[in-house]
Parts: sequence; C-alpha cells; structure tokens
Amino acid sequence: MSEQHGHLEGNDEAVQAHLKRLRRIEGQVRGIQRMVEEEKYCIDILTQVSAATKALQALALSLLDDHMAHCLVDAARQGGEEQELKLKEASEAIARLVRS
Repeated sequence: MSEQHGHLEGNDEAVQAHLKRLRRIEGQVRGIQRMVEEEKYCIDILTQVSAATKALQALALSLLDDHMAHCLVDAARQGGEEQELKLKEASEAIARLVRS
C-alpha cells in the first residue's frame, strides 16, 4: 500500500509560500464576506469571488506541480504497484481540477 507523506516535508520555503498564498486568499474571502454583509453591488462581489477562485486554482496547480515533481517521480522510480497507484491518484486529482 502507498505510504502517505507530505511532499513538502523539509521544504520550508515551499510551505511558507503556500501558507502566504493561503493567507492572501483568506483575506480575499473575508473581504467578500464583508461586501455581502454591507450589501455591496452584486457584480463587484462576483468580481471578487472570481479573483478568489483564480487564486485557489493557482494554489491547486502549484500543489499539483509539487506533487508531480516529488511524489510521482519517487513512485515512478519505485515502479510496480506504487507507481500505478500514484499515477491513478494524480490522474483523478487532475480530473477534479478540470471539472471545478
């Protein structure tokens, strides 16, 4: 069975970059919440929702890139069942991102 581990273990720079991006997204979402509470113009709110969505998509692509560069490459080196499992996992993750 596949060993689940964080691909960012020991990569503090990548962790900090992802956390910085997540804090920015969190701020965007809080701003959207405030806009709704203040009953701002719908189109302005939708514009901010779109920006937050794009930021989340960029984060997802960055995480996927890291996963493919580390976990998938490691599994390919191992071959066999581990390789097949990680390839299937990556394919399913990509499909989810495409559908979202």
